[in-house]
Amino acid sequence: MKIIARKLGLLALLVALAPVGAALAQSGTPTTTGPTPSADPTQVPLDGGASLLLAGGVALGLKKLRARRRA
Repeated sequence: MKIIARKLGLLALLVALAPVGAALAQSGTPTTTGPTPSADPTQVPLDGGASLLLAGGVALGLKKLRARRRA
């Protein structure tokens, strides 16, 4: 039970600190010396990679459940 509580605490800490990293990665004010952004930014397809990552997570979870039931 202590291991689960420790893992959940670590997960909560990571979730709480994730927005801090995203906020620090943002620039404060635009500079005039850098390149100008285009009017139509390039679109990035996140569907393919995200769906594969989700499918992999589901497969790993099912594998862990089956191993737990056999033991």
